[in-house]
Amino acid sequence: MNKTWILTYKELKTFFESLIAYILIVIFLGFTGFFTWLPSGADIFYQGQATLNTFFSISYWTLFFFIPLITMRSLAEENRSGTIELLLTKPVSDWQVVFSKYLSALILIIIALALTIPYYITVANIGEIDHGATISGYIGLILMSSAYIGIGIFASSISKNQVVAVLLALCIGIFFHFIAGILGNSLHGFIADIFSFLSTGTHFESMARGVLDTRDIIFFISLTAAGLIAAESVIAKRKLAN
Repeated sequence: MNKTWILTYKELKTFFESLIAYILIVIFLGFTGFFTWLPSGADIFYQGQATLNTFFSISYWTLFFFIPLITMRSLAEENRSGTIELLLTKPVSDWQVVFSKYLSALILIIIALALTIPYYITVANIGEIDHGATISGYIGLILMSSAYIGIGIFASSISKNQVVAVLLALCIGIFFHFIAGILGNSLHGFIADIFSFLSTGTHFESMARGVLDTRDIIFFISLTAAGLIAAESVIAKRKLAN
């Protein structure tokens, strides 16, 4: 586990040294802050109640587009430069490499979300906020981000081009983020239930309302695990091929 944390620290250091972390955090805070606080027709003052629902809704979409930009270089750049082969010759497992990439991206997202805590404090001072629903909403954003990080790392593992990795992650993510929900609402019966369950929106909206259901947590963890296991399998096959 110590090796995993060393690799994670190295990845985080790369994020901040390349300014990617600063740029994405500033854009995320600026975008969510604008729509949460400034007059936009759905801001906090327009709603007339102490709630961060607007922030959660904006973050739900913002993180969907930002996460592929964070994960695009995780393995694609190493595949392109050939440093992945060098990394795998060191005394670390394929899983440690993949999991460290995942942890570094997740920590970056958590840092970005932690910087929005002043929103929470401000709203709580404005009126009586539902603390349970707010905390549940933050947990929902972290779990949703975790799932898309897993997908993003898988997309990055099968490509040497970062742009392709971004597009592939978005294409896979669109199904869970958008298409599954539409199909769930359009169809009927058992098939509709399946697509509704596969929709990240269904699970996130439940958590944003303050409902911490184990089914929602298991869904996001399962999607995360599927992406990371798939990425590890790609690396293992490439190593055997070499």
